[in-house]
This record gives sequence, C-alpha cells and structure tokens, in this order.
Amino acid sequence: MSRFPGVALGRFDARVQALGPWSSRLALFSAGAAATLALPPVGAWPVLYPCFWVLLRLADRAADPARGSRRAAFGVGWWFAFGYLSVGWYWIANALLVYSDRLWWMTPFAALGLPAAMAVYYGLATLAVRPLASGLARALGLAAAFVAADWLRGHLLTGFPWNVWGYAYADSAWLSQGAALFGVYGLGLLALVSATLAGASATPRATGRARAAALVGAAAIPLALGSFGAARLSTAPDPLIAAADGPGLRIVQAGVPQREKWPRRFAERNFNAHLDLSLKGRPDWVSSVVWPETAAAFFLADAPPARQAIAAVLPPGGVLLTGAPRRGDDPPGLRNSLLALDGSGAVIAHYDKAHLVPFGEYVPFAEWLPIEKIAEGGSGYVPGPGPRTLTLPGLPPVSPLICYEVIFPGAVTPEATRPAWILNLTNDAWYGETAGPYQHLQHTRMRAIERGLPLVRAANTGISAGFDGYGRELGRLGLNQAGALDLRLPPALETPTPFVRWGAGALAIGLAIVGLAALLADRRARRRAQP
Repeated sequence: MSRFPGVALGRFDARVQALGPWSSRLALFSAGAAATLALPPVGAWPVLYPCFWVLLRLADRAADPARGSRRAAFGVGWWFAFGYLSVGWYWIANALLVYSDRLWWMTPFAALGLPAAMAVYYGLATLAVRPLASGLARALGLAAAFVAADWLRGHLLTGFPWNVWGYAYADSAWLSQGAALFGVYGLGLLALVSATLAGASATPRATGRARAAALVGAAAIPLALGSFGAARLSTAPDPLIAAADGPGLRIVQAGVPQREKWPRRFAERNFNAHLDLSLKGRPDWVSSVVWPETAAAFFLADAPPARQAIAAVLPPGGVLLTGAPRRGDDPPGLRNSLLALDGSGAVIAHYDKAHLVPFGEYVPFAEWLPIEKIAEGGSGYVPGPGPRTLTLPGLPPVSPLICYEVIFPGAVTPEATRPAWILNLTNDAWYGETAGPYQHLQHTRMRAIERGLPLVRAANTGISAGFDGYGRELGRLGLNQAGALDLRLPPALETPTPFVRWGAGALAIGLAIVGLAALLADRRARRRAQP
C-alpha cells in the first residue's frame, strides 16, 4: 500500500477487496444506484467517478485467477447495472399504480423484472473485459463494453435507450453540446472513459507515471467538452432574437389526471379545458396551437361537432396539432396519432406513432400472453410506418414524434428530408411527481442538440417546453401546471450537425479507438509483467 496515494483511500480499497460475496453485490448495487444522481433532475455527473471506481476494483477482483470466476465477472456488471436501472427507472411502477386495482400484480415485474433483464447486457460487458489486464486496459475496455451494452439495449427487442450513459452530461449546458458531434451514445463513451480512467489511477498497482497520465486523461475529457460547448454557445445567436420573425405557437397543457383522461363522464370537461386554454389571453402573433398526446381522447376525425369547436378557436389561417386515437384501414386497427386540423375543422394531415410501448400500447405475443395492455382500451395499437415530415399551412416542415419515440436518437426524422423543427406530443401523467418527466424532458432536449433543430414539446401534465437547435430552453410549463405557453419558433441551424452527417459511424469509430487502446494497453502490461 506504500505506493497508493492516500492512507484513507488505501484502507477503503482494502475493505472493498475484502468484501464477501453478498457484501460485494450490495456495494455494486449501491454504486449503480448512486450513479443515477448524475441523471436529471439532479445532474451531479462527478458522482460517476467514485461509482465506477467501485465497479472497476470489483471487476479486477473478479478477474483474479485466484479469487474470481466468469460467473463473478458477469455478476459485477449485472449488480451494478441492476442498481442503476432499477433506481433510475423506479418511476415506471407509478404507471401501473395509476390503475392499481387491475394492474398491481405487474408492479414487481416493471420495477425489478425489466431492470434485471436489461442488466444482462452489462453483465456480459464485464465478462467480456475479464481477460484484459487490470489498470488502463480494463478501464478502457470496460468503458467501451458498457457503451456497447447501451447500444444493444437501445436497439434489440424493440429497444429501450432510456438513461443511457450520455445523459449523465445532459443537465450541463456546456457538456451536452458534445451531442452535436457524437450523439448521446458517443457522449456516454467519453463520460465513461473519463470515469474509468480516474478509477484506474486510484489502484494500488498504478505507477506514478501511469497514475498521472490517467488522471490527466480523465480531467481532459470534460474540460475539452466543456470548452467546446462554451465556445459553441458563445457564437450562437440569441434564441429570442433569432426567433423574432418565426411563427408563433401556443402549447396547451391542460393538466388532466391520468385516471380522468379516458372516462366518458370527463370527456366534455377535458375537451373544453383544451379549447379554453387555446384561446384565453392569446397574443395576436400566435398562428397555430399545439395540444399534447391524445388530448382528444376520442375519435376526433369522426366527430364533426368537436372539429368545428376547434375551428372556432384557431387563429386565422392557423392549424391545430393534437394527439388523438385514429381508425386506420391498411392494416385495419387503432393508431395513436397526431392530427392536423385547419380553420375549417378539416383533418389535413396525420402522423401515426411507429414505435409503440410494449405492454403499454400493445402486448407482444398477445396470442399466448393472457394479459391486457396498460393503456386504456381493449385492443392494442397498430404501428405507423416511421418518421416523416409534414408540410402544413403557415408552418415550416415538421417531423412529429409521439411520447417516447423521442428517446431513439437515430429514428426521429426521416433520412431523405430534413425538417425545420421537431414536435413531440406526450402524456407524462402516467409517471406522477417522479424523476420520469424530468428525464424524459432531457432526452427530448438532447434530440434538439443532436439534430440542430428546434424542438417543441407538448405534455398533458408537464413538462411542456421549447428548445432551439442548441438545446437552449425557450420556455416551459412545469409539472402538474395547467396553462398555455406561447413562443416563437426559432430557425433550424443552417447545416446539419456532425452527428447527423456521421450517424452511427462516429460511435463505431469511437468504440474501435477505445477498444484498440485497451488491447494495446493490455499487450504492454503483459510484456512488462514477463520476467
């Protein structure tokens, strides 16, 4: 221990190494749970450093031929990820408690089963880096493997990329600008390389030169990202000035509780609340109105009186963009849709949600699973064809997204045509007063930075907001706040961001570079260990 800096840290390391099997699992779970403090709404990203130090030290122990095993190596990543995901996703259970009288039995599966299943990716990640030498090689390998696990989690089995590691930088105005270069997965790779390098420096076997190099590398990453972000924002035009001539939008947030959203006895009250908020105190410069996901909780396209009532509150020449269920014919079935209505009450365009929530909006393998979907209604929704751009009167071309479609970085706009803005309609009333709506908001903001496009978000009970193409907030309506938000739509950035041009290639190159560096460090460590 004489080479280990800091007697107190050295003693702590010795205690971590001496933990028994279940104490180690508890430590890993606790470290993963603590890592969620880096996420919104807290955003304390430096907490990653001690958390990943614990992960790295116990991964080293699991790789020791005398003390570890493949099973132990898998368990290191699994228990850490289980803590991170179960605490980071605790709000999912709240969606089931909304209808606790019929869905209470699913709560353990949502609160623990989903995180347990997704944690397998990270168990495989720590198993994959077990052959690498401890220190720099395993630190870099672990960062690359964890981000590869993020990517797999976000794509396989319909994907669920909620709280991938790049969102640790989401609350920082400067650090989050790196998403314009590398996207949220690439941002996560940088965050984890920084965290694991710092962890590698604080190991007993690290030499003075290696320790200094690792610390410099760990510090250089957030410093470089922060400097890039500060420079990028310092040259960006003022969002209010840039939007001075943009079309005016009114975002309506009626604050309807989830249990009162679908029952027929509340239908008229809820619809009238949206009508009133669309008109009350509206300035003359507002040209169009936006309502959230399924704000019209009925088949609006089949209800002429309701469409005429909407037409009566629209600005001259304006349109209403609202969520509503829709009947489709090819194939037949229900859609979770966005409808665009003009001043005559006619439906002039629609978008059907493509990425549906498993068990929420449809039941996978419904012919074998005797359960019902969580959302209201007896039958599941039919998915739409995917991202598209709508051209509407008085508005720039827009790509709509419904609810959690916005969390998929590579599937928010069509490849052929670049829209001028993104519109996200959502209903976060399911999640109550939890971290869920705040996390969802920052996922949404990250899409604006990645694409260089302004983004407008209309939520049923919050958080509704607008962002420019740099992710700067233009205004918001808070959680459980009923009201209307008026804003002018700023222009898109003149050219697509590097992330749009490079796509997934940037992540592939980054993973290849970090992986190659890990292999070279492993080769060097083994050569030095030879007698």
